[in-house]
Amino acid sequence: MKNDDSAIATEEPALRVRPASGLLWGLLGVLAFSFTIPFTRVADGGLSPLFIGAGRAVVAAVLAAAGLRLSGQPCPSSRQWLRLAWVAGGVVVGFPLLTSYALTSVPAGHGAVIIAVLPAATAVAVVIRSGEHQPWLFWIVAGIGALAAIGFALDQGGGYGSVRWADILLFGAVAAAAVGYAEGGLLARELGAWQTVSWALLLVSPGMLALLGVAVLRDAPSATAAQWAAFGYLAVVSAFLGFFAWYRGLALGPMARVSQVQLVQPVFSICWAGLLLHERLTPATAAGAVVVVGCAFVAVRVRLNQAR
Repeated sequence: MKNDDSAIATEEPALRVRPASGLLWGLLGVLAFSFTIPFTRVADGGLSPLFIGAGRAVVAAVLAAAGLRLSGQPCPSSRQWLRLAWVAGGVVVGFPLLTSYALTSVPAGHGAVIIAVLPAATAVAVVIRSGEHQPWLFWIVAGIGALAAIGFALDQGGGYGSVRWADILLFGAVAAAAVGYAEGGLLARELGAWQTVSWALLLVSPGMLALLGVAVLRDAPSATAAQWAAFGYLAVVSAFLGFFAWYRGLALGPMARVSQVQLVQPVFSICWAGLLLHERLTPATAAGAVVVVGCAFVAVRVRLNQAR
């Protein structure tokens, strides 16, 4: 899920290619991102959450620096650097670290349901950031989706008053990513899509490198081959390469249509949790996913229709 997602996109003229091309590239990007939650759960088994969150950013920053250098991208302006700080704080620092800590104690399927509210949360962040006027239906369905996610967390945690810290961290991750995606979606129109992510990675790379050093000193990494492979996927694909397919799909367009495929990402994540981690799909998880994804879909559709 990412800087110009379903909650941000507006219709733009498509390149002269087959209409299905944009959808296929967009779906490939969503497929790449859908492994993030299950593989974070795998990596948490042998690596500390701080190592995962900081380490993936450091590795991705090295790749980003190479990409920016080879393509000769111009440096952002001072004002753009300030806006990149919001992007980096949300999608490079906040979301990876908070989900890494949360998934040490809750199943990947559980995390996917909570994070399914992200497209609607991002739509709300964009509306607030841009000052757009939206009909009451938008606010109603966005609120229902948030309440459904909170109700799911309370039910799985044992009832009212017993919500787990992991759920608070997951909701914090959603809020952080929503702010980062909203600002990143607007900034990507000036800098370019993957370029925005790359500059954001470079901006916070010194701090993330310092956190990585702290993580190694506090708890030296000791993981199995599978756990290292999961970490490698998070660093190379989830934090960097997945953006290439996702934003190529948006560029081929139609953007409003392509961006909506991200709504299936939590469904994919739940499926991978069952296949790879052997997590059992409970009726509560299935019902929670249906309600939250459904509300996010309606909220995004309302906003896109209003924008048109």
